[in-house]
Amino acid sequence: MRILLVEDDKALGHGIHLGLKQAGYAVDWVQDGLMAETAIDTQDYDVAVLDINLPKKSGLEVLDHVRGENKPLPILLLTAKDTINDRIVGLDRGADDYMVKPFDLDELTARIRALLRRSSGRSMPVVKYRDITLDPASYTVTKDHAIVELSTREFAILQLLMENAGRVLSRNRLEESLYSWKDEIESNAVEVHIHRLRKKLGAELVRTIRGVGYIMDKEQ
Repeated sequence: MRILLVEDDKALGHGIHLGLKQAGYAVDWVQDGLMAETAIDTQDYDVAVLDINLPKKSGLEVLDHVRGENKPLPILLLTAKDTINDRIVGLDRGADDYMVKPFDLDELTARIRALLRRSSGRSMPVVKYRDITLDPASYTVTKDHAIVELSTREFAILQLLMENAGRVLSRNRLEESLYSWKDEIESNAVEVHIHRLRKKLGAELVRTIRGVGYIMDKEQ
């Protein structure tokens, strides 16, 4: 899953960036409102973590821009202002969640997982497909109740495919969810990850639609 982090405090931004990457997310970090708008207009993100007090354009102005474009991007606002009015204004203008600084990184990642669940139409904290269960909170995958060891990117691809069962996802869509701007992408990276998933979870798990992408067939 790919996250846009918008935070101008370098120390805090670095800490959040590192923590989210360690949690398995691909993260792009920008430090002002104009860069945030450019990133959102040119890249697909699964969640944006957006500070309110930003240079050049405020987080609320960025939020207005996103919602004015009818983008369904889930947005979690960050602010140092601990007032009810700030929370109400942000939520009424289209934010999906709200956190007041300082906050616990584990709580932030839990709220991100909740936003991802809602955006994918899930209510349950785990994702199930046939005999496979994926738990984003504990970062575990089981098949027939046995733990299957996956790399960070194998886990991310599997989660995306499971949450979109019955839909074909292009290689480009998968790459965008796996890699941030600074990551080097090998030309056959997605194919390699899919091959490893098939070896670990079953050759029939993911179908290749040639020239289009990959799909996990919807359960009957």
